[in-house]
Amino acid sequence: MDIHTDFIEDYPPYVPEKGEEYMSPRMLEHFKQKLIAWKQQLIEEANTTVSHLQKDSDTPADPNDRASQEEEFALELRTRDRERKLISKIDKSLKDLENGEYGYCKMSGEEIGLARMEARPTATLTVEMKRKQEIREKQGVA
Repeated sequence: MDIHTDFIEDYPPYVPEKGEEYMSPRMLEHFKQKLIAWKQQLIEEANTTVSHLQKDSDTPADPNDRASQEEEFALELRTRDRERKLISKIDKSLKDLENGEYGYCKMSGEEIGLARMEARPTATLTVEMKRKQEIREKQGVA
């Protein structure tokens, strides 16, 4: 399960009007609603996990069943931790949306592009800058 793409695929992409400028008010509203809906979905899933963990917290007598349950819980908690981090990124994106920085690269200031923003609404770098960042990270520079 990819917590990023599962939601994105179900949300309709933005279709710009002919001649519409990048990050127009209508486009910004689309991304705002998309980010809010995504965040709400993640919060609901987290609440479901908490309920599940509380409901199924009885420790089975069989050591194999207990090990399976512990592994299942650990997996769910790791997934929720990733989602918590994603919610933080969504919140940062919503803040960028409010201050006029959404959709623009944090390194170059260039437009990230509609296709990339649709695929990854929390993107803060153009594909080129992201590639450069990853190369620097692999080299131990950044």
